[in-house]
Formats: sequence, structure tokens, C-alpha cells
Amino acid sequence: MEFGLSTYLFVGERLTSHQLDQIAHAGFRTIEIFAARQHFDYQDKNQARDVAQWFEDHGLKLHSVHAPLYADFDWGSSGSPPISITHLQRNRRIESMEEIKRAIEVAEILPFRYLVLHVGVANEEYDIAKFDAAMTSIEHLKIFAKERGAQILLENIPNEVSSPERLVQFIHYSRMEDMKLCFDTGHAHMAGGVVPAFQVMRDRIVSTHVHDNLREKDNHLLPFEGDINWNSTVRVFRSVDGQFPVIFELHEPGKGVPALESLRQIIQRFEEIR
Repeated sequence: MEFGLSTYLFVGERLTSHQLDQIAHAGFRTIEIFAARQHFDYQDKNQARDVAQWFEDHGLKLHSVHAPLYADFDWGSSGSPPISITHLQRNRRIESMEEIKRAIEVAEILPFRYLVLHVGVANEEYDIAKFDAAMTSIEHLKIFAKERGAQILLENIPNEVSSPERLVQFIHYSRMEDMKLCFDTGHAHMAGGVVPAFQVMRDRIVSTHVHDNLREKDNHLLPFEGDINWNSTVRVFRSVDGQFPVIFELHEPGKGVPALESLRQIIQRFEEIR
């Protein structure tokens, strides 16, 4: 199994070579950058160049970028609305698309393979009109990303628009049969179970977000700290071994280095599961 890490672990800090060195020292060569502006300001060309230089110096290519959830520097605390491609108000949807495009433009300086995108926001209710809004948005973003060497991935999140079943339904509805997916274990666990969700999405999964929880809150715990059955999860991952990397997406404020040390033991436990 190939293992990677999302910089979400350091999302409260500005991303520099310091955090990236810690990730590399822990043995991770597959990296996803979380595009939150307080962490990685995709509008700051200087930061993008600095990070790009680190990847070049280490002979690595960035695996993926997680699309921004807010356009501000404090994740909506100051009243900034969430970014969403399912907004039914056209002007708000266009504003969201423009912000996502700013993140995609990073690929001109810092090439990456995938942009991981949410369809809607947490707990959003289903409406067929939101499928139409998302379809218009994604068609535009797909072209924009392809021109910069990147591919859009849709992620399952805890809402009625982007459950595993609805994502597959959306792909058929929109006739975007080439669309690929990012499978999130924590989100799947909150919405019916990891293995059933994986089986729905499995043929289209090319990347992952791996973390744990107790079903009640999406708190991005280390594996084995929540109640996901990791034996069955790892086994189902192994059934398509080589199709995608296992990318840990953890939120441990102020505990980046200890979490990295814990991951070494977790990877060993994963490797022992057969």
C-alpha cells in the first residue's frame, strides 16, 4: 500500500518548508495540500513558488490540492459564506467557481495531479436543481483544470447531495462518465459505514482521505482513535491495491510531530492486516 499525508495536519499554521520537511522526514512522498488561505494562500504567488521549490528540490510532484472551503483567512469566522458549487443563486455560484479557479491556477507554478472538490456543504439537503448547478460548475472547472494539467475529483461528504450513492447518480445524470472520486473514510463512517460506501464508489476511486471518528463529529482522528473497523477497511482497500494511495487527513492542533510519529505505528498496523 502507498501512504501519503494531507497538510491538513498543519492547517492552523502557514505552510512552509518546515512542515514539509517534517512530512518528508516521516517518510511520506505522496502529499496533498489543503488550500485554506491561513495555511496555504493559493492567491499568494510567493508562497506557491516557495512550496514549488521545495517539491523540486526533493524530486517530488504534488499529488493533490484540496479545494478551498472558504475564501477568507479564518474559515468563515468573520462571516464569509462557504464556497459551494451547488448554490442556486447564480452570482454566488460564480463567486465560488472563481475562488476554486484561483486555487487551480496554482498548478501553473506548482503542478499537481488532482483537485479534490466538495459538492455542496455539510448537512446540505438534496435537490435535483443542485445537481444542475453542480453540473454547470464542474463542466467549467474540469476544462479549466485540464488546461493546467489537473483533474477534478469529487469527495463524499456528510450531506444528501454527495453521499456515495448520490455521487454515482450525479455522474450518470451529468454524463460525466470519466469523473473520478476521492473516498473519505470518516465521512463514510458518519453516513452509513465505510465498507458499504467504498463498494459503491470503488471503481472510480483514485485518491483517499483516511481518518477516524465516533460518527457524531467529523473530527479527523488518527485511525484506531475512533470506532471505524480498520480491519475490514484495510482489507477492502487491499482488494484494489495500487488503485489509490492511502492519504491520512488528520486534525491534531499543535500536535503535528507527535501525530507523525504515531502514524508510523499505524502504518505498521495497517501493513499487518491481511
